[in-house]
Amino acid sequence: MKTNFWALILGGSSGLGLATAKKLASHGYHIIIVHRDRRSDMDTIENAFDEIRAFGNQLITLNADALNAEKRPVIISDIEHQLPKGHQIKVLVHSVAKGALKPMYSESNSTLTDTDFRITFDAMALSLYDWTKALVATKLFASDTRIISFTSEGNTKALPNYSAVSVAKVALEALTRSIALEFAPIGIKANCIQAGITMTKSLSMIPGYEQIKANALKRNPNNRLTTPNDVANAVYMLTTDEAKWITGTVIKVDGGESLI
Repeated sequence: MKTNFWALILGGSSGLGLATAKKLASHGYHIIIVHRDRRSDMDTIENAFDEIRAFGNQLITLNADALNAEKRPVIISDIEHQLPKGHQIKVLVHSVAKGALKPMYSESNSTLTDTDFRITFDAMALSLYDWTKALVATKLFASDTRIISFTSEGNTKALPNYSAVSVAKVALEALTRSIALEFAPIGIKANCIQAGITMTKSLSMIPGYEQIKANALKRNPNNRLTTPNDVANAVYMLTTDEAKWITGTVIKVDGGESLI
């Protein structure tokens, strides 16, 4: 299927972002991935990017810091110049995982500071608005754009070492609702997906993640963890014409894990 539409994925070199890139490419979207990775990891990442290219659509990859306010205009200008004439961004996926994973109280380890909270908030919440606003200003969005971000059960449940991320996820959901409301006049729909516990690089960075994983398996009535492909399928669903009346909400994609 040939299309003039692109999906821009912030944080698309692994995990949910990469699975989403592959899914949308398989349905005809051209893909832009903004990621921040070390040179030593690029061979593995390029192999994954080759899987996206194999679908026959165009792929633009930018190894740059999407969270840097000074670099953001440069990145967007680069995207603007690489898009073919008449092409637009119809999907923005926010899959940024950068946050402080520390306890609030500990007698032996370092604890969260105000700076930790601010860095996590800026990366995992406010950057969604920063990118949305910038792309609207440059008129790169299509008339029926879908904005999708990823939240977690930490939005309502307290987990050790996760409080900075929890704060950011709650803010991300509030921002999503406001984006859905205030950008509706130009056709933007915005939603969050609340994924179940998913085995990704981000999960493995959480202290005690093995116990989190084991608890999720016990709770899930379908007796398995959520996979990146489960989440990517839901992202694709939200990009379809049939989903154009869904906006400003949080959709659980967890196989019933949060029921218990």
